[in-house]
Amino acid sequence: MAVAALMAKPEATRLRLRLRGAVQGVGFRPFVHGLAARYGLAGFVRNDAEGVLLEVEGAGVERFVAALRQELPPLARLDAMEVERLAPSGEAGFVIETSRGGLARTRIPADAATCEQCLDDLFDPQSRFHLYPFVNCTHCGPRYTLTRRLPYDRAQTSMARFAMCEDCAREYKDPANRRFHAEPIACAKCGPRLSHQPAEIVAALRSGKIVALKGIGGFHLLCDAHDEAAVAELRRRKNREVKPFAVMLANEASVALFAARGPEDLSLLRHPAHPIVLLPSLGLLPRNIAPEMTRLGVMLAYAPVHHLLFQAAGGARGEAQNFALVATSANSGGQPLITDNDEALGKLASIADLIVTHDRDIVVRADDSVMQRIDGAPAFLRRARGFVPEPIDLVTEGPSVLACGGHLKATVTLTRGREAFVCQHIGDLSDAETFRFYEESAAHLLSLLDVEPEAVACDLHPDYLSTRFAEASGFPVLKFQHHAAHVAAIAAEHGESGALTGAALDGHGLGDDGEAWGGELLRLDGAGRFIRIGHLAGLPLIGGDRAARDCWRMGLAAFSALGRFEEAGAFFAATPEAERLAQIGLTKNAPLTTSLGRLFDAASALLGFAQRQDFEGQAAMRLEAFSRDTRVLPGGFVLREGVVDFSGLLAHLIDKRPSPVEGAELLHGTLIAGLAEWISAFGSPGEKIALGGGCMMNRVLAEGLAGALRKKGLTPLLARKIPPNDGGLSLGQAALARAVLMGTGPLPASGERGRRRA
Repeated sequence: MAVAALMAKPEATRLRLRLRGAVQGVGFRPFVHGLAARYGLAGFVRNDAEGVLLEVEGAGVERFVAALRQELPPLARLDAMEVERLAPSGEAGFVIETSRGGLARTRIPADAATCEQCLDDLFDPQSRFHLYPFVNCTHCGPRYTLTRRLPYDRAQTSMARFAMCEDCAREYKDPANRRFHAEPIACAKCGPRLSHQPAEIVAALRSGKIVALKGIGGFHLLCDAHDEAAVAELRRRKNREVKPFAVMLANEASVALFAARGPEDLSLLRHPAHPIVLLPSLGLLPRNIAPEMTRLGVMLAYAPVHHLLFQAAGGARGEAQNFALVATSANSGGQPLITDNDEALGKLASIADLIVTHDRDIVVRADDSVMQRIDGAPAFLRRARGFVPEPIDLVTEGPSVLACGGHLKATVTLTRGREAFVCQHIGDLSDAETFRFYEESAAHLLSLLDVEPEAVACDLHPDYLSTRFAEASGFPVLKFQHHAAHVAAIAAEHGESGALTGAALDGHGLGDDGEAWGGELLRLDGAGRFIRIGHLAGLPLIGGDRAARDCWRMGLAAFSALGRFEEAGAFFAATPEAERLAQIGLTKNAPLTTSLGRLFDAASALLGFAQRQDFEGQAAMRLEAFSRDTRVLPGGFVLREGVVDFSGLLAHLIDKRPSPVEGAELLHGTLIAGLAEWISAFGSPGEKIALGGGCMMNRVLAEGLAGALRKKGLTPLLARKIPPNDGGLSLGQAALARAVLMGTGPLPASGERGRRRA
């Protein structure tokens, strides 16, 4: 029954409200209790497996419902409210009842940074939480990373082993207290303990040592960000040669000392997740923190222990502080984030000089989320702590599907009703321990949400471990082409379920013709199928997968595609391997790739940048950093029957040998112009165009392409709720699988694989 209709009936003095959304673990029941007291209402409120159920009775029910909608607690989100009118019972008083279990239909809120009120307690000498490194309340603190199952109650978390002291128990039971049913509530008398004092940790950092610190979702490796030698040593020990590090700062005031930022950037930094945010660097920290990059990854202190470190370093709360920490995940060489104390003491002994633990178990490991602003709004590079397990609304109810993602930047997605739960960033599945983390994440989602999928979705590539995981699941398997899933992911997060055109621009994905795709224009039909309507001109993939690491191989490919391979040896004379391969002409049997990512690699090689990549996307990131503006090369591209060919651009880079800055700007500007012409050739005025794939994390390219499409009358859709790279692939697979399962026909045969051939 509609709320408006109920309000029109003066006899409706008792209401039953069913509330769904982020309504557990966020102080919702004490909030309801306070509203009931304010309006003199009787009744009850309780958590259950579907969310929150409450009944209210009295003369002020209308005002109660209005206030309920308008005055939600900071971390709460109300997705649905069902209201039923009941006969008055005449009871007196309002009570908070014990939670009830059952089939889980609710959710756990994400972890949240320490709130201002808890910081007041942390630094107040009169507070019983003074300097306690685990202070929290219903408005902040760990949630998802310490929860084993639903409903979200202390007994279901890793805090179950800590018996509350008398003071904590009193606050936990007091509806008027901010810590009423704050499940992780604890104090120095009864709660977790840190193995080392903040002053001792800061002294180690000041002396150039590397510290492993156990936090919310795992261990961080920390060093003094001003100590260039310490940063270099951290790189050596962690085996991370050039990939950028993030820095942690004390507060918002400190950001201005190190990076340029606007009001929107500060708003993103202070989000309850406190993600890492890419900001223009002022160049005041050692260059080896983010080599060859113009932007710096910055995050604010988000756990009480972080704030205690900055205080121990001599900073005053709220004031700008020069002390800065490199803060990176505690792992080595592609392995997952370490969460266990014993594992940390064993595996981090060769990396960290000091290992700081605590005795609260981390149930779910979660890296820091990484974000940037693209085209005027926030966008993810990595989605993890602080945002997971917040679901993505799929608009319509549908069957449950477990989607397994890809091989790089792996995630899994589980759908329930109209919700899609995308797990935290897992990583690359080449590492055995990372694959175990992947299996653990899938099992945890299934257990937590208490859902059995009707089917499992995965990529076409038979050698992906995610594909093998799906095939071994015992459920019906639906396989989807990689780039169709990229486009479907963008469509899903924007609530688009019908036919849609999209461009998928990335490094690699197996095409349904067996070739290596990566620059694709696709048309989804809304039923789980697609047609390939265009692509980039192919380049030889010399050396197969090794070409993704060795940029010089794609440089050779550019010469080959231009019919000028005999010139390549002289061009790459300084790269012995490239010169040798050029001399023997090793391109005859190389497969072709339409990948935009490999085109970036070719340009990087031709412009004289480093000929090898130490991490995925390094060449493209370097080119983005050098591109201060964009310029279009006349004749740099041509369109032929749905194929966009950038041979003219490649020839210019070979013949004119522009400077790195000029070359990067020509590359971006010409790509933007060519891709916009290519896409608009198939678009109608006002049509929505999904833009997905890892290349859409390139801010210059993404903003330029989105703007160019708008000028042509099209509406670009960019990734906002998930990363555009393979971190969002599982969401697209889930959306495609739901479309197939909701169709009127039978499941596709194994040869059809849920798609239509181009």
